Amino acid sequence: MNLTELARILKVTPQDLRDTLPQIGFHIGQKAIKIDNRTAQKIIKEWPNLIRQLEKQKKSEIEERQNELGTAPEKKIVSVPHFIIVRDFADMSGLPVNKILAELMKNGIFSSMNEKIDFDTASIIGSDLGLEVKFDDRQSEEQEGGTVKLGEILGREEKGNLQNRPPVIVVMGHVDHGKTKLLDAIRTTDVVAGEAGGITQHIGAYQVTRKDKTITFIDTPGHEAFTAMRSRGARVADIAILVVAADDGVKPQTVEAFRIIEAAKIPFIVVINKIDKEDADVNKTKQELSTQLNITPEDWGGKTICALVSAKTGKGVEELLDMILLTSEMEADNIKANPDSSAAGTVVESHIDKGAGPVATVLIQNGTLHVGDTLCFNGNIYGKVRALKNYKGENIDKAGPSTPARVLGLKISPAVGDVLEVGEGERIKNVHSLEAKARRGNISATQQTGNGDDRAKKVNLIIKSDVLGSAEAIEESLAKISGDRIKVKILSKGLGNITEGDIKKAEDSDAQVIGFNVKITPAIENLIREKGAKVKVFTIIYDLINYIKEEMQKLVEMEMKRVDLGRLKVLTVFRTKDSEQIIGGKVLDGKIESDSLVEITRDGEIIEKGKVTKLQLNKQDVNSVEENQECGLQYAGKPVIKEGDILVFFKLEETKGQI
Repeated sequence: MNLTELARILKVTPQDLRDTLPQIGFHIGQKAIKIDNRTAQKIIKEWPNLIRQLEKQKKSEIEERQNELGTAPEKKIVSVPHFIIVRDFADMSGLPVNKILAELMKNGIFSSMNEKIDFDTASIIGSDLGLEVKFDDRQSEEQEGGTVKLGEILGREEKGNLQNRPPVIVVMGHVDHGKTKLLDAIRTTDVVAGEAGGITQHIGAYQVTRKDKTITFIDTPGHEAFTAMRSRGARVADIAILVVAADDGVKPQTVEAFRIIEAAKIPFIVVINKIDKEDADVNKTKQELSTQLNITPEDWGGKTICALVSAKTGKGVEELLDMILLTSEMEADNIKANPDSSAAGTVVESHIDKGAGPVATVLIQNGTLHVGDTLCFNGNIYGKVRALKNYKGENIDKAGPSTPARVLGLKISPAVGDVLEVGEGERIKNVHSLEAKARRGNISATQQTGNGDDRAKKVNLIIKSDVLGSAEAIEESLAKISGDRIKVKILSKGLGNITEGDIKKAEDSDAQVIGFNVKITPAIENLIREKGAKVKVFTIIYDLINYIKEEMQKLVEMEMKRVDLGRLKVLTVFRTKDSEQIIGGKVLDGKIESDSLVEITRDGEIIEKGKVTKLQLNKQDVNSVEENQECGLQYAGKPVIKEGDILVFFKLEETKGQI
């Protein structure tokens, strides 16, 4: 590859590239003109990380010299609560918001200026930007006080009014360990409801019946969503199920899921799945649970229930449901609500439907929600319940405690984890106040864009890439191909392989999942086929961009385009009828064709339009006549043609418009 071509790809000058490459481990001469392709591809792939490391090294050297000379500037101290909006963090630090966003992207965090980051994230990027970030207890208390907490709502209820409600179960674990298969097996086991395979896949929660008792399951879109719910003070689930595959054991995501369950302080059951596989080793899995997570199974003298299950064959699923009921009975004092109170619940899923507008799946946790109720979040009216649907997609009039319900009629799309309650509130009158609410963290930026008045058609994408540099290059390239009529909308970006959460998000938002240098596991391939999701993986960025261009072109409507053919000067008029004339003339330029449209011009002005129905050359019917040839033609239209008129010939072709 030419060095100048490589420099163009990396967006630097050739001389800067020659100067920089030796500093990052690629030793080429100052007079180098070419570089071998393998090395060039490696440089392209690793360039963002290498440059970031070089910048940090230079920064560190400067700081060391400043310390030696005693001229090091004092670090600015920024006090940050548990969570802070990116724009507010930029204001407090005195830095441009774009610089904060760029630093977040360097660390693999894709965020907007109106979204929140936690204290740990702010501390890491603050350090890179030369800031000293300290934790602010006072702001955290104010922040927590501003959000409605379910604990407060339930605390208002008198104990005599509380009644038992169905337990809410959340299933978590490593993406390849059969969580989706287990949920499907549980649905199939629900013989009373008889809804196997017929349950609406869009809703993120559903119910089953076992021994005349109802159990609510939440199909979490991912650990992040569950963490968001917990951070808002919502104890969404009563019992957790931690899924571990018998043939794979404890994985990093298993550990992550367990830490979240621990932080939520809820009882849990371990499900060892895939016990039917040849290489399944239950004892080894239990050993890993014991050593890595300090989980001791009951049959090893501990207190943790470990259910052995094959989601594929259904073995052990009924026993698991019995264990869930047993655990819920032991937790009965904590699984109560007042069905006669005003409804309050947590948003477990939220998206914008093309026809229905903002739609949210709300898990009712206290009271009963009725059609016609007004829902509020933090004292702001989000809309009136126009319709309620249960997990089967059926219309219902009300939803009681522990019931998942899809709510239609909202004016604003809430965020996952928001606690909505029935009551009176302030109406959000305009976009400016909406943006003000977003600035305070009540509404995410992605939801604002979903409600915009942009009429351009969109190709919705979820991007997964191998490294940050690839993601940045893809986003920049896609931004360039967006047009006025068709735009590319990236709903989310992330690093690593395509996951179940990506597929679910794509299904909910009518999006495609685009992968770059990532893999699709067999389990995810099965899920893609099952959901009918549109997923494409690329290894060459140009192929990816070309594919998106093709997808955009499919959305472009057909247009009629005028194609000019040629001009003819009328030499004589042979015959004139009511709506027809036969004339003779000479082609001045271009060519004329039979069945083409024609404009009659006189003194430079168009006086009439018509059509050529027949064309003759030397008394023979022909399809076209070239420049400087004389011919005769039959014209259909208002008979106004005179000798000396100029006829302009053209045709209309159906063609795709521009993106």
